[in-house]
Amino acid sequence: MASFFTWLAQLPPFLQVPIVIIAFLAVVALIVYFVELAPRPGTKYTVLRLVVCIAVPVALVFILGTYTWAAIIAIVLGALLFWLDSRSREGAGYLIGLIGFFGPALILVVVGLIVPSIQTTGQAFTNKSGDFVGLENFIWIFTQPSGLRTVFNTIIWVVVTPILSTVAGLAYAVFIDKSRGEKFLKALVFMPMAISFVGASIIFRFMYTARPADQDQIGLLNQILVWFGGQPYDFLAESPLNTFFLIIVLIWVQTGFAMVVLSAAIKGVPMDQIEAASLDGANPWQRFINVTVPGIRSSLVVVVTTISIASLKVFDIVRTMTAGANDTSVIANEMYTQFKTFETGRSAAFAVVLFILVLPIIIYNANQMKKQREIR
Repeated sequence: MASFFTWLAQLPPFLQVPIVIIAFLAVVALIVYFVELAPRPGTKYTVLRLVVCIAVPVALVFILGTYTWAAIIAIVLGALLFWLDSRSREGAGYLIGLIGFFGPALILVVVGLIVPSIQTTGQAFTNKSGDFVGLENFIWIFTQPSGLRTVFNTIIWVVVTPILSTVAGLAYAVFIDKSRGEKFLKALVFMPMAISFVGASIIFRFMYTARPADQDQIGLLNQILVWFGGQPYDFLAESPLNTFFLIIVLIWVQTGFAMVVLSAAIKGVPMDQIEAASLDGANPWQRFINVTVPGIRSSLVVVVTTISIASLKVFDIVRTMTAGANDTSVIANEMYTQFKTFETGRSAAFAVVLFILVLPIIIYNANQMKKQREIR
């Protein structure tokens, strides 16, 4: 997508306008297709759906330049078209339709996710020359002070960020529930979600900027310190507090997400349960702990899981603000650093370690989904 806009910017203005119009018409045609043509019954429309199901993922690979998003979009597109084909009741059959619509998505998943994962795991046991070295890369990670600090920092991120983001989002959702100006207050907190991690990092980097005491401060926090008679403090220089100042950026971004999801879950808690607890003499805190929290437990799991995974793979914030300096590096940043220095084996080993750290979260969520199905 970036290459498309770069290419478009290089064209003369009289060519840019028709290309933008054509792109707009293509989007409109796609919408018309899904609304008008895709739901129609008949063999020719089934074939048309299959053509779109194959053509769109292939085009996305070239446009987006990534197999991951192309696979995700292909899965969603395949599910939608398969559902439309089933509704028409005149398709080529359930099994054929299932294979036809999900085939492109499965191919992209295999080519873009499964095969690279196997290759990365294999590279983790080799050096930069491609020679097999066994567990040498993993031993290097867990014996070098920088490697241990990187893993430890990642664990701090995944422990602190989900807890504080969820608690802040839940508290905010409870306090503004059914209050005047609720929509405005929600939008205010959710707004950071519209900012990229790089944008948020730049904002906080300016806020943390420190200059000598005899110069004017351009960082908001240090200017406040100076106003109250303090000395400028370099928030990103001193370990281990600098890691927590970086974590604040992700908390600021993710609190809005937690608030929106948990606010919707709170509104779904049956009022008769809350009223029954009130009649039994429960105070607001007891009603919250014994009625509201159990009622939104599944949403809490989703929020904590989502923020935990975002914390594990955090890269943009660290790379933009410190580039891993002053003992602030995390696994995702170190993967890039090692890869940039042509240490592909160590980079792959960090990727495997990151995958191992993600596994407990995946297993926990699988168990929770299994329990939910049993309850239903």
